[in-house]
Amino acid sequence: MSRYQDAGVDVNAGYELVNKIKKDVEATARLGVLGTLGSFGGMFDLSALKISNPVLVSGTDGVGTKLILAQMLNKHETIGIDCVAMCVNDILAQGAEPLYFLDYIATGHNEPAKMAEIVSGVAHGCKQANCALIGGETAEMPDMYTKDEYDVAGFATGVAEKENLLTRDMPQENDVLIALPSSGLHSNGFSLVRQILFKMHQINLNDCPDIFDGKTVGEVVLTPTRIYVASVLPLIRKRLLHGISHITGGGLIENLPRMFNDSLQAQIEINSWEVLPIFKYLKNLGDLSQADCYETFNMGIGLVMAVAPEDYAEVTKLLTEAKERFYRIGQLKKRPENESKITIK
Repeated sequence: MSRYQDAGVDVNAGYELVNKIKKDVEATARLGVLGTLGSFGGMFDLSALKISNPVLVSGTDGVGTKLILAQMLNKHETIGIDCVAMCVNDILAQGAEPLYFLDYIATGHNEPAKMAEIVSGVAHGCKQANCALIGGETAEMPDMYTKDEYDVAGFATGVAEKENLLTRDMPQENDVLIALPSSGLHSNGFSLVRQILFKMHQINLNDCPDIFDGKTVGEVVLTPTRIYVASVLPLIRKRLLHGISHITGGGLIENLPRMFNDSLQAQIEINSWEVLPIFKYLKNLGDLSQADCYETFNMGIGLVMAVAPEDYAEVTKLLTEAKERFYRIGQLKKRPENESKITIK
């Protein structure tokens, strides 16, 4: 045993991990990728895309305390999808096409099979987003994390033609707000979720409440975050959208107003979309108010788009052809003086 292994870091496990993930990483290759896994830096040839006035858009995020539930259930294959989704959906909201992704996994003990499950999820998410996984890092830090603990973070870069960027000044009065459904909690609000499940109550994650139609609590809360690139990027390319809001931490209340300027107000019709069972379950179990829910969770909506009334028919036609469900949830109006930027009625 080397002195480094004696200190708790097994470099051979790192080599084994690289071999395990090589095929998954190679499967995410796309136009523009240069180099191979194992180089000191990931490379991407932007000129291959033939964009006249390119603007790079970058985003970074993690999965938050959803990781605690994944570790409790020893289920690691979907958490990487969450990490990719949180980054690429943010890039999409600026009107950019995701190009490449890098991941970072920190752990107390590098167990190659477990780490490979996580990276497999990352690769699966990248394929959903047509985004190349061009690099990453697995850090074994035994004095920072316990043997079974890990954290995951990611970084993504996308590109847009400068004139196609979506800015806060583009949404206009009378724009229609079209929402795309979430798959569940996505990757936000889990500190409150854990408080409700484990501190206010002692919920067994293997329980199957009737409201979940045969699924366990664990399966429902770990449902991976949706990636919207395939459905939304064609609308961006056709310049059919005035704005996009990715509904993450802070729910509709915080995220929707980030899409438009202060002169406008989003008027939301509360019964215009399906609120998923997980939100009803947590509301009842946690005795949450409506404000608590809408300020924390996505409540069944993962993405909201601002669309000019004259483009509404074309947008909904393309979404239908893509087999993407959608809801018309409200409209942008001139903001009354001294009122908030969003009302939910």
